[in-house]
Amino acid sequence: MINYIFLVLKGIVMGAANVIPGVSGGTMALITGIFERLINAIKSFNIKAVKLLFTLKIKEFAKHTDLYFLISVFAGIAIAIVTIAKLFDYLFTNYPVYIWAYFFGLVLASVYFVGKRINKWTIGVIIIFIAGTAVAIIISILNPATENSSILYLLLCGVVAICSMILPGLSGSFVLILMGNYQLVMIDAVNNRDMEILIPVVIGAAGGLLAFSYILSWVFKKYRDQTISLLTGFILGSLSILWPWQKIFYLKDAAEEIILKKGKPVVEHYEKFIPGSFSTEVLIAIIIAIAGIISIWAIEKAAEKNS
Repeated sequence: MINYIFLVLKGIVMGAANVIPGVSGGTMALITGIFERLINAIKSFNIKAVKLLFTLKIKEFAKHTDLYFLISVFAGIAIAIVTIAKLFDYLFTNYPVYIWAYFFGLVLASVYFVGKRINKWTIGVIIIFIAGTAVAIIISILNPATENSSILYLLLCGVVAICSMILPGLSGSFVLILMGNYQLVMIDAVNNRDMEILIPVVIGAAGGLLAFSYILSWVFKKYRDQTISLLTGFILGSLSILWPWQKIFYLKDAAEEIILKKGKPVVEHYEKFIPGSFSTEVLIAIIIAIAGIISIWAIEKAAEKNS
């Protein structure tokens, strides 16, 4: 029971990360030591699993799919998404610099703790690490699309976001920002329980997760060091998304009036900047970033002790 409680808590950490633009639930899964098990459990939903289920061999089905592990983790993810969405909506509105600073420190520390899992740093591994960093940086500077609530687009959002969510270093929430649907899906639909929006996203996510898990599991087993190197690069590159000091630019019409969609301004892009003075806000942000680094160190030490 204690193990399942810890799995639920790890799921909550993953779910909380997935709500935050720029932070990857996959990063949290990798740091907390459940990434490979999660991928293998998801991909076990194959023809054999279907046969076991329809022949009512429930115990064999549960063992084959690592069902209780999945239930624990996804229960934690669901709890986090439903409960933390409101909290983060408040924090991002009122204390954006501080919450970005915390996750900047958290992800910065993740670069070291994930990277140290690489057994041997060869030239190829280093090149892949640099490529992963470059890809993440390029993604971070793309401009967001406009909001789209069509069913096909929501299905696509589910597929792309879930693949990003389980890849360490790539944020599903940030991908939703780029696709223009972060506010619609992760804030409005989740807080208002809008099933017309959530159901297509969930269907797309389920299909995308099952298909992608096969690819990721195969690559991870055959090219372990290269895969971790690529993911470490993704994590390092994603730091540019999390820089605490950034100004939001909203989409404007020809008359330079801010365009509203459903009463809310449409984000065009974010512009990072360096604070002009060492103010109280900067000092607090640095302290909070250090707290993020300590958090990852504590999680890593707890995981080592548990192992």
